[in-house]
Amino acid sequence: MSTYVIRRLLLMIPTLLGITLVVFTVMAASPGGISAQSLIEGQNLEPQAKKALEDYYNQLYGLDSPPAVQYLRWLNNVSPVGFTFDEENNLSGFSFWKGSDLGTSFRYGRPVLDLLEERVPITLLLNALSLPLIYTLAIAVGVRAATERGKVFDVSSSALMLGLWSIPTMLAGVLLIGFFASDQYWHWFPTAGLSTREALDMPFLPHWGSLQEVALLFGTGAVGTILGIGLALKAPRLLRVGLLAGVGLSLGLWMGANLPDPHQGVTVLLSLLLIVAIGGLGYTDYTGLRVSLLGLLGAGLGLAVGAQWGSGEFVRGFLLDRLWHLVLPVLCLTYSGFAFLSKLTRTAVLENLMADYARTAQAKGLAENVVLWKHVFRNSLLPLITVSATLLPGLLAGSVIVESIFSIEGMGKLAVEAVQTRDRELVLSITLISGLLTLVGYLVADLCYAIADPRVSYD
Repeated sequence: MSTYVIRRLLLMIPTLLGITLVVFTVMAASPGGISAQSLIEGQNLEPQAKKALEDYYNQLYGLDSPPAVQYLRWLNNVSPVGFTFDEENNLSGFSFWKGSDLGTSFRYGRPVLDLLEERVPITLLLNALSLPLIYTLAIAVGVRAATERGKVFDVSSSALMLGLWSIPTMLAGVLLIGFFASDQYWHWFPTAGLSTREALDMPFLPHWGSLQEVALLFGTGAVGTILGIGLALKAPRLLRVGLLAGVGLSLGLWMGANLPDPHQGVTVLLSLLLIVAIGGLGYTDYTGLRVSLLGLLGAGLGLAVGAQWGSGEFVRGFLLDRLWHLVLPVLCLTYSGFAFLSKLTRTAVLENLMADYARTAQAKGLAENVVLWKHVFRNSLLPLITVSATLLPGLLAGSVIVESIFSIEGMGKLAVEAVQTRDRELVLSITLISGLLTLVGYLVADLCYAIADPRVSYD
């Protein structure tokens, strides 16, 4: 195994070189190319100032050299092993540990490494919140749909997942902003950014004016959670559906009344949709899903009631403000991957449920849960692992759209700006990081194959 890992790590080097070479060639061959004249284009400068600025860019970035020399120079700067140059860019020697320099951005005039240190954590935060949600929901829905093939849950979830997967991320982001972040409908969430200016001066955690307010809020939230879980476990189906349909009706009427320009038709449509959606939670016999969703719904309603009863001053704090800003972007990043992965999980589990070994285990008297989770689900992990290798790069690509729509200063938006301004140093560095993450994802997936399936060996 160790020999295989070392060989794969060594093979990453020529692969990354090939990726960066292709990107550099495309940029150099594009109309206008990359030159000092293109960097100062559009600036109303006198001829002497223009000539001095061109000479400065040529000396700093080597733009007056042939494209092959420019690429080799960038490669030498990025590599920790290579040639060293003096202040006048003359060759001064060779070093086995000269350090790595990603260069200086054309657009920002700052070191690329500083820009990446600011932007990469933001993109990683979005993906760190999205990945657990995608896999948790997809596995729960996909496994249940496979075990209830052809029943109501399978048919309804399949139709819903297909609809979600068909919605482009760009359209979903615009719709979420239009309905839930604009003044024309419900201004519940911010339209852009990750925090407000006021949040920078707030304490990190939320707090209230008194301990009584905190006790009231947590008390109502706990009571709501207990009632929701009790309703999911103990109440008859007809009672659950009736109570939850009433909650949906109340929410629909409340949302319709809170429109800036209330309309009776919109209120009726909202009420019907929420009655069907929330009432359907009480109808399903999937205990785990029902308990989770009704518990969350009860907690939300309890917290809302506690907030309405409280009279003290509430300061949301930096943490709650950041989470408030992340709701819509995380939804945009999550729904498509969740829909695709749930369908893949259903197919994989269903295929293994119909296999001979599963029927043999059932015939020997093993419990259904043992057969499902210990045997069938483990064999169904292989396609999920395959997809996971491409899911992280896919989320990074999706964050380009999400960060642009929600004006989030992450690596995705930085990549768009770098391409638009032909910022060679920045584009190549982002390509290098994205390619490295992709290759690492493939390596981790191969290692997970061996963990999930003992028959797979790399010795």
